Amino acid sequence: MTEDLKTIRQMCDAYDVTPRTLRFYESKELLFPIREGQKRLFTKRDRARLKLILRGKRFGFSLEQIRQLLDLYHMGDQQQTQLAKTYEIAKERLADMEAQQDELTQAIDDLREQLSWGEKIISSMNEDKKAAE
Repeated sequence: MTEDLKTIRQMCDAYDVTPRTLRFYESKELLFPIREGQKRLFTKRDRARLKLILRGKRFGFSLEQIRQLLDLYHMGDQQQTQLAKTYEIAKERLADMEAQQDELTQAIDDLREQLSWGEKIISSMNEDKKAAE
C-alpha cells in the first residue's frame, strides 16, 4: 500500500469519524474509495473531499449542497464556479446562523427575566411562610 492510500481505520483516526460515517458518505457518492474486496482504500482526493464535507457539515450545509459544491470542482475553470457558489451558499448560511443567534440571545434574555421573576416570587413566598409561623 502506498502512502497516498489510507485504510478506513486510518481515515477514522485521522479525521475523528466512524467507519459508518465513511460508508454513509460513500453511499451518498461523496467519497469514492478504491475497493479491493471488502477493503476500502481512500486516496488523497478522498481525504480532501472528506475535509470539505466535514467543514460543510460544521457550517450547517446540507449533504446535497456539499455534493453540488464538490461536483463543481471539475468544471475546468480553475474552481471559479465552485468558489463563487460556495461563497453564495456560505453568505446565506451565515445570515441564517446570525438570525438564529439573535433569536437565541432573545430567548436567553427572556428566560433570565423569567428566572429572576420566579426567584422573587419564591423568595416572597418563603418570607410569607416564615412570617406566618
